[in-house]
Formats: sequence, C-alpha cells, structure tokens
Amino acid sequence: MDMLHGAIGGKLLRFSLPIAFTGVAEQLFNSADVLILGQFVGKDAMAAVGNDIPAISLMVLLLLGLSMGVNVVMAQHIGGRHEKRAEEAAHTAILVAIFMGLLLMLAGEALTTVTLDILEVPAEVYEDAAVYWRIFLVALPFLALYNFEAAIFRSSGDSRTPLYSLIAASLLNAVLDVAAVHLGLGLSGVVWATVIAYVVNALILWVLLTQGRAKIRLAAAKLRLSAVELLRIVRVGLPAGAQGMVFALSNILIQAAINGLGPDAMAASTAALTIEFNVYCFMNAFGQAVTTFVGINYGAGNMERCFAVARSAFKVGGSFMAALSLAAALFAEPLLRFFSDDPAVIALGVVRVHYVTGLEFINGFLDILTGMMRGYGFSLPPAVVTLIGVCGIRIAWLHTYFPAHPDFVGLMLNYPVSWAVTAALLGIVYWYYRREVLTPRRERARQRPV
Repeated sequence: MDMLHGAIGGKLLRFSLPIAFTGVAEQLFNSADVLILGQFVGKDAMAAVGNDIPAISLMVLLLLGLSMGVNVVMAQHIGGRHEKRAEEAAHTAILVAIFMGLLLMLAGEALTTVTLDILEVPAEVYEDAAVYWRIFLVALPFLALYNFEAAIFRSSGDSRTPLYSLIAASLLNAVLDVAAVHLGLGLSGVVWATVIAYVVNALILWVLLTQGRAKIRLAAAKLRLSAVELLRIVRVGLPAGAQGMVFALSNILIQAAINGLGPDAMAASTAALTIEFNVYCFMNAFGQAVTTFVGINYGAGNMERCFAVARSAFKVGGSFMAALSLAAALFAEPLLRFFSDDPAVIALGVVRVHYVTGLEFINGFLDILTGMMRGYGFSLPPAVVTLIGVCGIRIAWLHTYFPAHPDFVGLMLNYPVSWAVTAALLGIVYWYYRREVLTPRRERARQRPV
C-alpha cells in the first residue's frame, strides 16, 4: 500500500481492518480456550483462565509495545528510503523477540506462586490457574516472534499476511482444543493445543520473510544486533510496552476486586472480557495504522500529510469504533450465551459489556492519540500520561468509590472514567507537541532548498 500519496481515509480503513481481524484471530486463541472450557469442562476451569488473563496480558502487552518500536523505526526508514538501515532493524528485531520471549517465559515460571498470590486466586480454582499459567508460558517466545514478524510486514504496508497466518493458526487451535476435550485431556490439553498453534503461527511468517514476501528479506546468517537500531527500537518500544503494562497492572488490581465478589462475577467477567478484547482489537488497529502512516510520512518529511492522517483517523476511525461499541452493547446477552448458560453469569456479564465494551470507543480515541505520538517517535509522553491517568485513577477508584459502592457496577464504572480522563490529558499533550514541536519542524521543512 502506498501511504505517501492519494486519499487517506479509505487506505487507513483498508490497512486497519486486517490488523483488527489479526487481533480478533489472536483473541480466538484465548476465546476458543474459554468457550471450550466453559461449555465442556465447567465454569471453574473458565474462571481459572480468567484469573490468569490479566497477568498474561501484562507480558503480552510488553511484547506488543516493543514490536511497535520495530514498526515505527522500520516505517521511518522505509519512508526515508533507507533500505540498509531497515534491514538491520529487521534482523535486530528478530533477535530481540527471541530474547524477550525466553526471558519472560523463564521469569514467569519462576514467579508462578508469587503471581497467583498477587492475583488473589481463590482456592477452588488455584490448581487449574497454575496449570494454565505454566503451560501457556511456553508459548511466549513464539508469540513474541510472531508479533515482531508482523511488525516487519506492516511497516512495509502489508497488514494482510499476518492476518492470513493467524487465521490458519486459530483454526488449528480450535481443532486441537476440541480434540483435547474429546480425548479427556481437560485444561492441560486445551492449553497445550494453544501452544502448538502459536509455534506454527510464528514459523509461517518466518518462512515467508526468508522467502522475501516483504520489502525486507530475512536471512538466518544475517541475524545480528545493531546497537543503533536496537536503541531506536527500545526508545520507542519500551515506553509503548510500559504503557500497555500500565493497563494490565491496573486490570490485575481490578481482577483481585472481582475475585472478592464471588465465582459468578469471576466467570461473568471472563466471558465479557473475551468480547471486550475482540472489540478492542478494532480500536487498537486504528492506533497501529496511524502509527505506520505517520511514521512513513514523517520519515519522508511530509508533515502536512501526517496531520491529514490524524484528521482522517478521528473521522473514519471514530465513527467505526462508536458503531462497534454500540453493537456489542445491544447484543450483549446472545454473545455471552456462547460462553455460559448460567443466568447469574450472563446477568453480570451483561453489566460489564454495557459499562465497559459499550463505552470502549473512548479507549479507541486514546489509542489514536497514542498512535500519532508514536509515529513521530514520541513514545514516552503517552506512557507517562497513561501511568498518571489510567493507573492513578483506577487505584484511587478502588480505594474511594468502590468501597462506598461495593458491587459489580461500582467496579465496572472504573473503566470508562479512567479512559475519558486519560484521553483528555493526552489530547492536551498532543496539542502541545503539535504546536511547539511539530509545527516548527514543518516550517523548517518548507524552507529547505529543493
């Protein structure tokens, strides 16, 4: 896709949708696990997975953030036509992915007991939660590799290939999940099926990249670290990962509060969270698309088009995200019945979908603002604002409003309030950077001799 010329709105939508469906397919790994366990094993097994999800998200979001650093760095190199530097960044990225995946896997295994204790996992689901956690960690190196490989494709303007790979792996996961249940392997069989699917997914993209299916061709013999490119990737990716981890950390605190409301609340939150994550894939996709579009045009020195990308993102992306949130809220109950037929679980799940997923478009605006800042290379400011806005507000909420209103609704209101305040703060920060930093750069670019 040519991101440097032509109308932006249609291209932004076409580039975003494969990313969104990639996220949906990725969520199908966990969705399939939750659905199979809820329908064929029991709600305790489903609740066990739900208890692990916030901690798993903590590590996955760190990896996703670092892969965003790869996306930005390579997009700027490609936009500036620095092919050699883009190739060095790509090979550096693969080594970083493998190292970080293995590091997180080993750290997670060593801290299993500590993690489950922090999550305050109830005794009745503790063993199942420990089994799911320990086995899932084996998938982390391959999950890391896939996300970094996908970033290489997207920085080249190809958001479809990672989708096709993930669809194939998701289908494999679903088939293996069903087979595991029928063979009587239970929870452990289901999670091992997920690990196998992640391995296949990462290998598919590796083969395609070594065959030259992207603008940058990988080769095992060229895998080496470039200190310069590593520093650039970390400078953008680490704050992006920290920003995602802030969300995950605050969700861990909220999960502990949910656990205190009983097994029905845990199971309901797990089912609703699955719907919520799938909807969020579309919100996050526009943020990632904006990052790539801005990064390429910024690398090419076209500031006017960078600003035009921002306007199109709010217009096209905003309308799409609001419609999707409304649709999820309207069809909350039938969607939840895919995961459970327990009336109490469904009733509480509807509450979460209405108060969280139904207002999730606010989080989408937050992602668009963050995506624009990252595309320019400013990754730290959004991370700091998110730490103050999301984490600060949610911690304060759990110690002030929730004790006074200790019910499921009082807990769920935490999400839209923290999103709205953080989006407003980040809007102010972006306005400052555009006026004080980006506009002067645009004026300097105009004064350069042709």
